[in-house]
Amino acid sequence: MLRIQCLTIDCADPQALAPFWRDALEWVVTYEDHNEVALESPVNDGSVPFPDLLFIRVPDSKLTKNRLHLDLRPADQAAEVARLEALGARRVSIGQENDPHTTWVVMEDPAGNEFCVLRALPIEADTTA
Repeated sequence: MLRIQCLTIDCADPQALAPFWRDALEWVVTYEDHNEVALESPVNDGSVPFPDLLFIRVPDSKLTKNRLHLDLRPADQAAEVARLEALGARRVSIGQENDPHTTWVVMEDPAGNEFCVLRALPIEADTTA
């Protein structure tokens, strides 16, 4: 049996990028050195495997859209987008504004990694998507 231990995010400066995600997700730093920083959910009791975020220093620059990104489900989309902007994220266009059915906001973290803030769902309706 396999489980996902962590999602790894390549970046030029883990110590500069990890604090954005620590504050955005309200997670905790569980490991840090010059080349990497690990974040974990503070509510991870181990009963449901939940991956860490691992920020790794790489020499390469980000050139194109991420092939893997995070979709975040807020309780209040507008409030979360504003909070994330205050932390250093910015809204970006990847063509989603041409779809009248778009219910998410595409953003970039301070290093340019895309992520989406989805629409809020009532807790009882939020099963997996």
